[in-house]
Amino acid sequence: MHPKALLDHCAALLAQVLRFDHPADAVVSRYFRENRQLGQRERATLAETVYAVLRRKAYFELLARSGSGPKERRLAILGFAADRGLLSGALSQQEKDWLHSCDTVQESELLPVHRHNLPQWLATELEAQLGERFMAVAESFLEPAPLDIRVNSVRAKRAEVQKALAAEGLVAQPTSYSPWGLRLQGKPGLTRLDLYQQGSIEIQDEGSQLLALLLDARRGEMVVDFCAGAGGKTLAIGATMRNTGRLYAFDVSAHRLENLKPRLARSGLSNVHPAAIAHERDDRIKRLAGKIDRVLVDAPCSGLGTLRRNPDLKWRQDPAIVEEFAVKQTAILASAARLVKPGGRLVYATCSVLPMENEVIADAFGVANLGFRPLNASELLTQLKVSDAASLCSPASGAVEAGRYLRLWPDLHGTDGFFAAAWQKL
Repeated sequence: MHPKALLDHCAALLAQVLRFDHPADAVVSRYFRENRQLGQRERATLAETVYAVLRRKAYFELLARSGSGPKERRLAILGFAADRGLLSGALSQQEKDWLHSCDTVQESELLPVHRHNLPQWLATELEAQLGERFMAVAESFLEPAPLDIRVNSVRAKRAEVQKALAAEGLVAQPTSYSPWGLRLQGKPGLTRLDLYQQGSIEIQDEGSQLLALLLDARRGEMVVDFCAGAGGKTLAIGATMRNTGRLYAFDVSAHRLENLKPRLARSGLSNVHPAAIAHERDDRIKRLAGKIDRVLVDAPCSGLGTLRRNPDLKWRQDPAIVEEFAVKQTAILASAARLVKPGGRLVYATCSVLPMENEVIADAFGVANLGFRPLNASELLTQLKVSDAASLCSPASGAVEAGRYLRLWPDLHGTDGFFAAAWQKL
């Protein structure tokens, strides 16, 4: 494709994405369906350009002010995710001169907002929480996430999969903490591989794998994944149960559960039972009250721990939306807790980095539910032989002892931002 046509596509796609009326990945997918003439390389350039602009939107908008022409074209030029020589073939001399002047801007000249590229409300929240670490975390969210996979222990062993990937010319290293994970070099396509087609691997961030590990579901148990979604954690839990017992995958979205079905078929698991529910007080939930050994509540949340892979979220969320999530999270956790039998384990988790969705919810649950004993996440992970488990967990805070909560950060752990709290029912 001629460079000018490719840049025009980038600008057109950006114009749609920056309306923020739908998630960026959905808009990109729709654009590709509508423009099937685009090849794999062109699609990669378009997608990476869009995500580059979303990550550094505040900075690129600052630079764009000094240019001319449609704003989306200027942003597409700044974020263009292919060879600069290719881009040059699409630019006028005036645009080349402008881009050169942009290249001379020094970071020391920038205001904080143009360095952290966060909406001010979110920057304020994170800086209050993180102090001197704020900028390191903000900058880590500007980088693309690595590609992690989880080895399905029902189908294969990690060393075997690593060797098979090497035979395909793919470099993968064991993840630092998850016993099932491999981190790949680059972003190779995996769905074509026999390993993927036969269910030996699933694409899953290492942090997400650790949430399933923390639940520590055992053979023969009754287990519930209360907000299963497309089932990434469900499949990990089913494998830890060695395909025994009974694992319910509940979600209010039948559509999301439909996406679980092909993954479930590949996995070889027969102990997983997907079920759509109307709400957290559904009759299916009532019938299982007090009967479940382990319950994972991977609660709906702002998703602000996933900004490396979903950078549009920082521009689409706001404090009012976060408050709405907190109300839902409180209600969902209370309902899920009714399922747990005496001696059973309850785990609450989010992919948010905001205390309002994390510690605030967990602390309030603990106060209101004295029949649940808080468990120390650091101790649980240490028992599961996770390397340096204490470093994955929160420091002491007020009356809360060190290690109570799992707290993952991209700058420290190389994972998405995750939170988890665990309790045992007395």
